Amino acid sequence: MDTHKNAPLTPKGREAMVRSVVEGGLSKASAARQFNVTPKTVAKWFGRFRTDGPDGLRDRSSRPHSLPGQTPAATCAAVETLRRRRYTGKQIASELGISHATVSRILRRLGLNRLAALEPSEPVRARAAEGLEDPQRDQGGERGNEHRQHRGAAELHRVPLAVPEGFSSCLACPCHRAVASTPPR
Repeated sequence: MDTHKNAPLTPKGREAMVRSVVEGGLSKASAARQFNVTPKTVAKWFGRFRTDGPDGLRDRSSRPHSLPGQTPAATCAAVETLRRRRYTGKQIASELGISHATVSRILRRLGLNRLAALEPSEPVRARAAEGLEDPQRDQGGERGNEHRQHRGAAELHRVPLAVPEGFSSCLACPCHRAVASTPPR
């Protein structure tokens, strides 16, 4: 429970309210009027103070102790299996006979609510399958004397370089500077 520092029923305010009943001799109804709450609220905090002391006046979690209507683990596993086979949420719901909202909730909890979250499918490599090489890579293509250089996070720039005749790689690039071959004799 988020409370601001001047809220009437912070743990400190609750303690003051309960102490006015216990030590001040006020009735629960008059303490309720004084602290601008209902007598039922005073009774609730008074009961918690009586059983747990000052620790009972702190905020508690509102999460339930048990979830009897929770989706069975076997159903969650079946949803995950079908999703990894790249079924959509509606297909999974109709296949298993459960609500689409339930499937959506399970997938979100598993982190599989988007197809992109699944492992990428195996790419089709036409050139490798046909046994062909990339002609631009082997023969230089139109951009034979350019070198790829990374700048920034995801940008890829082509920087034109002058490669001296007789050298197998560019000397202007730091990655090739150390391994440059000597010119032919």
